[in-house]
This record gives sequence, C-alpha cells and structure tokens, in this order.
Amino acid sequence: MRCLACGATELEFWTTVRDVEYMTIPDMFALHRCQSCDALSMDPIPSERLDEIYPGTYYSFVAGQKSLPQRVKEALDRRQFRRLLAQLPGESLRVLDVGGGSGFLLDQVRDADARVRETCVVDFDREAEKVARANGHATFLGRIEDFPNTDARFDLILLLNLIEHVIDPGAVLAKCESLLAPGGLILLKTPNWRCLDEKLFRKHNWGGYHTPRHWVLFTRPSLVRLAEQQGLHVRKLSYTQGGWFWAVSVLAWMHARNWIRASAERPLNRHPLFGLVAAAGAAFDFARAPFMTGSQMFLELTRKADS
Repeated sequence: MRCLACGATELEFWTTVRDVEYMTIPDMFALHRCQSCDALSMDPIPSERLDEIYPGTYYSFVAGQKSLPQRVKEALDRRQFRRLLAQLPGESLRVLDVGGGSGFLLDQVRDADARVRETCVVDFDREAEKVARANGHATFLGRIEDFPNTDARFDLILLLNLIEHVIDPGAVLAKCESLLAPGGLILLKTPNWRCLDEKLFRKHNWGGYHTPRHWVLFTRPSLVRLAEQQGLHVRKLSYTQGGWFWAVSVLAWMHARNWIRASAERPLNRHPLFGLVAAAGAAFDFARAPFMTGSQMFLELTRKADS
C-alpha cells in the first residue's frame, strides 16, 4: 500500500471505519497514516463500486432540500464567491466546478457576479447531470482527469470537497492547473483531519472520514506540498467550521446506541436533529477559531507562473 498523497510506503494503521452516514455498504475499511507527509489513506479503495457508495440520496445530487444551516452556508458561500470573482479581470468569466453534482454551487456563482457567462460541471452522476443541464450549465460526465484538452481556460475552478474523493489527487491538481486561465484562481476546500473532533471521534467514525467516499485526508503541510509539486502556488490558506462533521459524528454515535433511527433510505443528514447539531458544531468551531485549527481548510491557488 502507498500513501495516496505522496506515494510513500511507510504507513501505520490509524483506525477502522465504515459508512455510518449513508449506510450504503456494510464493509469495514482501514485508515493508514503516512509517516512521511501525515496524510491518511483508506484501504481498500472501492473505486469499482461508485454506484453503490454514492446513492441517489447523496447531498450534492439532491436539489431543493435545504435546512436553515444549509441556507446560511449558501449565503456565506455567495459572499466568498463574490469576493473572489471581484478579483478577476474581464467582462466575461468562465467557471468550472469539479464534482459539482447538480450545479447548485454554480447557481450561486452566477448570482454572485453577472460577468459569469459560462459555467461547467464535471461529475459522474447522470441524474445530477440532467438537473445541471436544465439549469443552464454545460456538463462533462466523467473524471476531471479525462476532461477534453481544449484551448478554453477557466477563470475560476472550484474544487470544493473533491480532492479527498479521488485516488490520485496529484493528477487532479495537475489537470486543473492546465485548465486555469492566466491570472485565474482555484478555490479548494477539503477536510483537515488534525482537529479536535477527529481526536474525540477517532474510534467512533468521525464525520470527516465520510467513509467510504473520502479516500485521502490531508493536513496543511501535506496538501501545500502536493499543490506546489503540481505547479500551483498557495496564495491563501484558512481554516473553517465543520458543523456537518460534528453532526454526523454525534448522530452516528447516538445511532450506534439505538437512541435515534436512521437508514439508507433516510440517512443521518435527513434526521430532524441534524440541522440543530450542525449549527451548534459550526458555532463552536467559529468560537474556538482564534485558538485552534478547524476541521476544514480553504485554499486559494494560482499558477506558479502567475505568482
């Protein structure tokens, strides 16, 4: 076994995990920590079982189901998109969302800046693709590594909660670097596994593990090193809240004790308590932000040639 982040073979067992969030398959998986870069890699990788582990109830495939915390998050996302887009020159902007599902984030991007004229979603779910097309987004059904090589370049590329889902994160970053327009930005968001809630729920299926869909989990040093190896410059890195991870962790712990009910048909994120626990977790993370790192990272990346 090799580390998915750096390729090193010096790994140590970290914990055992399973799908407590969507309850898709009963298999157990192991997470191993790389002694070279400190990233976590999952074993085995269910790369041939994507239709099983990404059910129709998966959050990025489902449109129209928004809790109060989700609506608050969308408002924060629009503010962030508005800030980033304001930094990009030009009268017409092109935006690519890798792993964008139904294109719900690109809807917010268009709302944030009227100059956004072309949008494209890369994903593998056919039903989500239909929704994205109906909402006016171009689509590519497949992996970003297989995205056609064209002269077209994107001013903003979204890699939000995507890099941890792939077997070769370096190849994903290299492809995005090749698709980035001069002066363009990549906005990357991914879990930071070196955090308080991971310590608390390491042996109780921490929500950030998102098993079996998160195949590699980073820390700040491991992700910065990987990005720089692919010709990218980290312009800014910040930590943010992980309310979703808190909610999954707490509700999964309660479900294991038969205190609440959940199933594959009604996963944990649809439980009535989910929004309340997620909001409380987010508030707690914001309160401790000046003193402790959060469970998720935002990176703003540019091409090294532009930095």
